[in-house]
Amino acid sequence: MRIAFLGTGDIAIPAFKRLIEQGPRPLVLVTQPDKPVGRHHMLTPPAIKTVALEAGIPVLQPERIRDIHDDLVAMQFDLVVVMAYGQILSSKFIALPTLACINLHASLLPRHRGAACIQAAIAQGDPETGISVMHVVRALDAGDVILTKAIPIHPDETGGRLHDRLAELAPEAMSEAIALLISGTAPRSPQDESKVSYISKLERDDGLLDFTRSALELERTIRAYDPWPGTFLTVLENGKPRRLKVFPPTRVIDRDLSPGVIEVVEGELLIGTMEGALKLEVVQPEGSKRMSVSDYLRGKLPSKI
Repeated sequence: MRIAFLGTGDIAIPAFKRLIEQGPRPLVLVTQPDKPVGRHHMLTPPAIKTVALEAGIPVLQPERIRDIHDDLVAMQFDLVVVMAYGQILSSKFIALPTLACINLHASLLPRHRGAACIQAAIAQGDPETGISVMHVVRALDAGDVILTKAIPIHPDETGGRLHDRLAELAPEAMSEAIALLISGTAPRSPQDESKVSYISKLERDDGLLDFTRSALELERTIRAYDPWPGTFLTVLENGKPRRLKVFPPTRVIDRDLSPGVIEVVEGELLIGTMEGALKLEVVQPEGSKRMSVSDYLRGKLPSKI
């Protein structure tokens, strides 16, 4: 079995390692180019590239997948496995492997197609999520599903913790799907288009909290967006506007406060929402470090702009 693995995000590493350790061993890793990171813009490789090189697996990092099309044709792949790669694949590429081109997606399709599927599952209050293994088609996450593996979403789940749990679930789903493909018994279940939802890539400014939503929605969003893109609001600190980052946990309080109004009571910081109030516990003032609300409130009199 000749396999190519396409992946860039850290969520793909456990599945890639499973193939290295238990087979079929990938012949090549295709990942995104090294990117400048940090204040000094040092070129940094995707972590999965390091895993491949340590295992002696060749790595290709094209700006566009079509740039290495001829190289991949020459390798005569039976199977292509894709997870968190970061580029749209052409129909010409999808048709390359003789057996299948499959994708591991971190949601229970057709719900939450798109990039921020993990955050969406928490923010929208889903009771469960999982890994879907599907055939790749040109439309976004729209291919026929081979199988899904589901896990419950915990009440205190953050985006980061759920990401890691799904990363550990992916190898099991991938291995089962590959076994079905090899045996010729893999199902092809079309997705129900009436149940499709999309979630696009999140940007840092998407973390601005909207207090015209309910406290319950905001509590879920704060957990979902931790660690990326994070959540924040703008407050007046002693009369000056400052960005205040907010971290989980937060608490939903049955209190009638107007949306965006801040109330400080006995060392507690409450913010009014459209329904209920939100109690903050861990924050990071602009230009400072993360701290408890009690430490933050010493010497500050925050109010919402």
